[in-house]
Formats: sequence, C-alpha cells, structure tokens
Amino acid sequence: MGKVTGFLEIDRRDRKYLPASDRIRNYKEFVIPLGAEATRDQAARCMNCGIPYCHNGCPVNNQIPDWNDLVYNDKWREALGNLHSTNNFPEFTGRVCPAPCEASCTLNLEDTPVTIKSIECAIVDKGWQEGWIVPEPASTRTGKTIAIIGSGPAGLAAAQQLARVGHEVHLYERQARAGGLLRYGIPDFKMEKSHVERRVKQMEAEGVTFHYNANIGVDVDPAELLATYDAVGLTGGAEKPRDLPIEGRELGGIQFAMDFLPQQNRRNGGEPATTANAQPILASGKHVVVIGGGDTGSDCIGTSVRQGALSVTQIEIMPQPPEKENKALTWPNWPLKLRTSSSHEEGAERDFAITTVKFTGEHGQVRKLRCARVDSALKPIEGTEFDLKADLVLLAMGFVSPVHEGLLAKLGVTLDRRGNVEANTLAYKTSVDKVFAAGDMRRGQSLVVWAIREGRQMAHAIDKHLMGETILPR
Repeated sequence: MGKVTGFLEIDRRDRKYLPASDRIRNYKEFVIPLGAEATRDQAARCMNCGIPYCHNGCPVNNQIPDWNDLVYNDKWREALGNLHSTNNFPEFTGRVCPAPCEASCTLNLEDTPVTIKSIECAIVDKGWQEGWIVPEPASTRTGKTIAIIGSGPAGLAAAQQLARVGHEVHLYERQARAGGLLRYGIPDFKMEKSHVERRVKQMEAEGVTFHYNANIGVDVDPAELLATYDAVGLTGGAEKPRDLPIEGRELGGIQFAMDFLPQQNRRNGGEPATTANAQPILASGKHVVVIGGGDTGSDCIGTSVRQGALSVTQIEIMPQPPEKENKALTWPNWPLKLRTSSSHEEGAERDFAITTVKFTGEHGQVRKLRCARVDSALKPIEGTEFDLKADLVLLAMGFVSPVHEGLLAKLGVTLDRRGNVEANTLAYKTSVDKVFAAGDMRRGQSLVVWAIREGRQMAHAIDKHLMGETILPR
C-alpha cells in the first residue's frame, strides 16, 4: 500500500451531516464531503490485509484495497476505472448502501474501519465533476434484441452491461421515469434523483431504449415481448408489502410506506403526487406512528419530519439490539446492533419489543394504536397494554414477494417457496424459455448493491446464452 503505517498514524474520519435544524427544511442531500486531501488520508488507512475481508463483505466484489491505494497515490482516474469494473453505479451505493464492506474491514475489530463508502462516493463524484464518465457505446452490434422489465438498479445494471457488448436493449418501466425504488422509494434527502437521470442519459447514448408507463402484464401482454425479443430479463423488484391484518385495519390513515414515500418523491420531481384515484398521504400536523424498524421505516421518519409532523414514533416487534456487537462472534459478518440513522436524529421516539394489537378510531379515521410488550416468542405479554396516539400509521414491515398478478401470472414462471421467481445464481434462467430473472424479484427484498450484482450477473448469463460465450464479468 501507499502508506504502510497509515492505519497507525491517521484516525478514522468520516463525512458529517448538516445540522438537523437546517436539513429538515428541504429534501436536499445533506452529507458534507470530506474533500480530496482528507479522502486521500482516509484511503491511506487501508492496511493491505493478508486476507481482505472487505471483499467478502461487498456483494459486487469491489476491489477496495486497490482503489484505496490509487486514491492515496492521487491516481483518481485509475481508481474510477477500477471501481466501475465491478460496480456500474458507485454514486448510488456510495449514498445508500449500508456498507457491509466496512463491517468486514479488519480495522472494524477496533471500531475504526476504513471509510470505504465515503471513498467510493468521492471517486465517482470526482469522475462526474472532471467529465471522465462518458457513454461507452459498443463498437459492433450483435443483432440480438433483449427486453428488460423493471428499471431499478438490477434492470439498469443489466441493460447497461448488455448494451455495451452490442445487444439492442429495450428497458420497460411501468412508472413515468426510470430508477425503480431508487427514484420512488429512497427519499431525495438520501439520494437526489439527478444521479439517476444522468445515468439514464449515459445509457441512452449507449443505445438503451427506455419505454415508460409500460406496465407489462397489464397494459402489454408479455407474450408480445417473448415473440419480439431474443431474451427477456425480469427485474421488477419485490413490491408486495407485508400487511398487518388486525382489528381496525380498515380505518383511514393506515397506509403502506411504499404508498407514502413515492408521493413525496413525485412532488420533488415535479410529477403529479398521486396516480389513478389515490388520495394524498401527508404527515403535516399529524401524530405519526411508523411500524417497522428498518431502513424504510427510517425513510418514513425523515419524510414525516420534513412534512411537518407533530410527532413521530417508530415501533419494532423485535427486541432492542445491543449497542455494540460481540466482535469475536460476528466479525467479519454483518452484525446485529442498534443503528441510529440521520432520520432518527431529526426527532423520533423509538420503542422495541412492541406489537400492535388493534387500531381504534373515530368517524372511520385511525386515532390510536393499542399496543403490548412481547416476550421472547414475540407474543403479547398480558398486562403490558398501552395506547399510542396516531393520526397516520405507516406500515414499513418489509416486502413478502414480487407482485404475482399480471406479469408473472401471465408468463407462468415457477415461483420458489417464498413466492419469488425461481432462478439460480449461475444461469439466472426461469422455468420459461429465454426468460431470466434477477434482483429482488428473484432473491427477495434486499439491498441496492445486491440488485446491481444480480443485474450484472444476469447480463453475463444472457450474453452467454445468446452468443455461446461472453466477456462480461460475473
């Protein structure tokens, strides 16, 4: 490495946030970059481990020690090339990935891992600023045509890889714009949508054709695509939310998180906030309860605060995790520990080991949650019941599977025991000829970085299927 003793001499220093009182006034990103010199110092902390466990933690197999060394030696453009060799969209992961690579870093044994995520983001942001990131169209065409259904990170990654080796790629999206949950799920304050838009422009220049407002299986018969294209890739995500079918569920004001969050993203993007006959969902002037303790719940908190909620409470059925993990038991794997997001810091109460027994309300509108503490079997403990005031309840308890109605039902693909599209991680083939699947639609609810990995690997499999061989990496 460039500086062998860097990890001994330089303290860990990561990006900071704008003060909460400032950032909650808008939906802009609020992370303050370190700057080139500070980023170079942080890259110097990478210690060239004999076994780089960060590779094990990174789903896209980023060559982290290599580009840390390049940044330390001021070879930013080479670092960008190395980063892009494994990850099509580092500006996405550099903003929204939870960084399992840092959990796997050897220095995390002392709670001072290399700031891998921040360095990754700095490399790609510098690449855009310097004009190094340009379209890379194929020099020759194969004559093969491919349809990708779903323009989330898996679909975008697959489409870009396939276009770059000369295939004619058509990307179908049922929403008005590309990005999937990157655009309509992740709030702008975590990732502004200009990052998605410039990648779409790059991909269009590389030959990818985008088809918007195209709901395959509803507006378009998938049989038409099978008859038209040489291969079809399914990357539609896992969009069926987990419900809470208890007494009072029919009351107004009880909404799925993924009905609430996209509305604000559409407002920010200048689109109509609601579609069809949907009503606006707003937290303004309301007591909000978020059920679910994951990232989606955190996003609901930050959005509710910015909309002017009177109070925000987040409840989770699982017990409160420890503040620090037992390194000897968990490292280098992803640890279960208490995580406090930027949204939590903006003003939210959290409670754990809580279940909702029923909803109560007035005039058809929710007003309270009857809750109870739970035991180790997640069963309500008698005598621990209490009420939570609520004018808006947001269900953020995860997703159970892709939507089966429409596309999947009409294609007739085989589903696994969890209701996901069945396909292995080598060929990515479904049970239907020339139909492939990747991302959350295949593996279930997961991370952006896993979606990018699967999109790239599906592209490898499709290219090999069509051409008999492939130069695309897995």
